[in-house]
Amino acid sequence: MITLRNPTETPLLIDGPVGKLELLVSVTPEEKNKAWGIICHPHPLFGGTMHNKIVTTLAKAYQNMGANTVRFNFRGVMRSEGQFDQGIGELDDLLAVVNWVKEQYPQQEVWLAGFSFGAFIAATAATKLDVKKLITVAPPVQNFPMQALPPILCPWVLVQGELDDVVPPKEVLAWAESRDPTPVILRFPEAGHFFHGLLVELRVRIEEAFK
Repeated sequence: MITLRNPTETPLLIDGPVGKLELLVSVTPEEKNKAWGIICHPHPLFGGTMHNKIVTTLAKAYQNMGANTVRFNFRGVMRSEGQFDQGIGELDDLLAVVNWVKEQYPQQEVWLAGFSFGAFIAATAATKLDVKKLITVAPPVQNFPMQALPPILCPWVLVQGELDDVVPPKEVLAWAESRDPTPVILRFPEAGHFFHGLLVELRVRIEEAFK
């Protein structure tokens, strides 16, 4: 079992499907922690990295809810090796991170989260794995095959800014409302895609939604 600096995030490189994957891992001190929250970042070809402010906000939300967390870079981003793979390889990257966690902590729950492109990857993984919580922020329902996803059965919070100019809010909300089971939907009437000035409210509302 790894020893990590606590409570700060520790940088690590692990073996991924096509080379090393870059991680930032936070282990909280309480013995009660029985979960690992893994957060997926936005589209790699449009500047998305694990340092995105919404990604760090999602990590903080999960930490406040008692989870250890992993932020990571998809293949081809910063120190993660490989090249962008249209979401197919990036799903494999997430599965590799989940496997890395489960090898060391097989009894602990897996929680997933993602922003934009990362929301697509996290939601897809949640249909394939035993995931106990899911957060999707501004999922790109028009640009990736999210309509075809099987039911997502874990507790799920979907967040959408109603002034989003990157993903169409009406389509996202219609998709969410058509799902069975339906996620908890958090609408932000004044938020654009990146939730400028609203990150604290974003974190607080997510935490309250899971209580």
